[in-house]
Order: sequence, then structure tokens, then C-alpha cells
Amino acid sequence: MRLHSSLCYFRRPPEKPPEAMPKPSTLSLTQDLVDLCFREEIDPGPPATWEPLTDDDYIRIADRLFAEIGEEPLWIFAYGSLIWKPGFDSIACQRAAAFGWHRSFSLRIERGRGSPAQPGLMMMLSRGGRCDGVIYQVADEEKRVQIEKALRREVSHRDSLASFRWLPVRTQGGETIRALTFWVGGTSKRIVRPLLPLDEVAKVLARACGHRGSCAEYLYNTVVHLAEFGIHDRNLWRLQEMVANEIRAMHVREKVSAEA
Repeated sequence: MRLHSSLCYFRRPPEKPPEAMPKPSTLSLTQDLVDLCFREEIDPGPPATWEPLTDDDYIRIADRLFAEIGEEPLWIFAYGSLIWKPGFDSIACQRAAAFGWHRSFSLRIERGRGSPAQPGLMMMLSRGGRCDGVIYQVADEEKRVQIEKALRREVSHRDSLASFRWLPVRTQGGETIRALTFWVGGTSKRIVRPLLPLDEVAKVLARACGHRGSCAEYLYNTVVHLAEFGIHDRNLWRLQEMVANEIRAMHVREKVSAEA
């Protein structure tokens, strides 16, 4: 059986009772505020300096990862948009945590949810802390196919070849599982170092938009879908408040300027 929704029917119960979890209705960043960030943008295409991966590259990398997982079950760790738009098929999922890593908006983008005129930031995993997310299990007979599907979604050019790896994650039952994870550290020139403070990140997320939508929408969807799994990331929760305040302030200034 394949599952295509963001939520799987196999996940474990959340660690916290439902009343202790943040509810999407308490978000400061609302759908109405997210809608204010949308604007029509033309796809600028990949930067001229990017060296795109070829079909042969995807085949070679997928073959290697398939050989590395061998007879073990294939799990893919999701901590951001893979939770709500995985792009591959799975048969089961459950919560899991990666220790020694945390979510950070550290990947500079000028396409998708950003533009050359107003670059955005996407999430990746940076060193330190803990990241609670979701692991998706792939059917044994489809491991090779789904690995390549995930690669084509997450890895588009040679700059990102060092951004994926097998990461040990711990389930709520205490089991340690090896999971394929994308955008974990790496050497990409697009990675912003050192980490930006949250107030600077909020200013970027409130303004950046590309042909696939806004960074504010990306943050909103991530926080809402994490909450559906009972996951509360304190930094993201603080960040959504800051982005909401930034959007409100921006549009108050625009209104005042228009009326002047």
C-alpha cells in the first residue's frame, strides 16, 4: 500500500498529551498573513554557474545508495517540506529524532521561493542540538525507484552533492534507525555561515517569494504539519511569531505610504 498524504496511519502516539501541544489555531502566522506575501514571479531558471546533474548521475548515485542500504529497510528522514510534500511513495511513518543536528534557515535560494532580486532562505540541518521529525519507510521492492525519486526532488546540481547522507535517528520506542537525509551540513556555497539570528531570518522570510510561492508559506506549512505529528520546534514557533509581526509592520508601512 502506498501513502501519498502528509500524515501516515502508522505513526506512534505523540509523547505529549494533545492539550499540551501547540494548536495551528494559536499560530501568529496565519493563512491571511501568508497570502499577503504572495506575488507573481517568473522562474529565472538555474544560475549559469550551476552544473546540473544528468540522468546518468542520478542513476549512478541511486545505485550506490541502494547498494549501501542492502537488505535493510529504507527510511527517509523528513524535517521540513518532505513531511507535507514528500515526492516519493511510502508505506509507513513514525516520529524520530536526529541528535547533534537542528533545523536552521541557512540555505540561500534565488529560485523557487526566492528570486535574484529578493533571495530567500530554506531549511537545512546544522550542527548542534536535536531535530524531531518524521521517518518514512519505503516498500522493499521499490527502494531503488524511490531513492531516485527523492534524489531528483532534493538534489538538482553538483553543488548539492555533499548535502545528503545516512543519518542515525532514534524512534520514540528507543530504536536507532539509519535514515537517508537531505541537506545535512555540506559544502554548498549557498549555505549561510555563521547562522543568522532569528530576527534577520524573519525579515528574509517575510519578504522572499518565487515562482513556487513564498518563504512565509513554507514556514507556515512546516509548523502546521509538524504540529499534526505532535512536534513543537521552539525556534520555528518563535520564528513564525517574528515573521507574522514583520509582515504586519510591512503592510502598515505600505498603507501609510499609500495614503500619504
